[in-house]
Amino acid sequence: MTRSELIAAIASHFPTLTAKDAEIAVKEILGAIEHSLSQGHRVEIRGFGSFALSHRPGRTGRNPKSGEAVAVPAKYVPDFTAGKEMRERVERATE
Repeated sequence: MTRSELIAAIASHFPTLTAKDAEIAVKEILGAIEHSLSQGHRVEIRGFGSFALSHRPGRTGRNPKSGEAVAVPAKYVPDFTAGKEMRERVERATE
């Protein structure tokens, strides 16, 4: 599902919301998650999952075209862990 599909689904599920209102809501929610992660905080949405930052240490990589060694710097990347309820719902839906 893309962001525009999510906005359309929310707008159709709540008839009092216009598509523009749904777009603003989705943008604010995703922006709040992004801001919290950029501050180094963890975000937990009960029944859905949690977002946190994972540290990837620096390493030596290879350029696939030339085979030359390339230094890859250490970085933080967002990490999502599905909650128990979500895992169970997905499991039931795939059976």
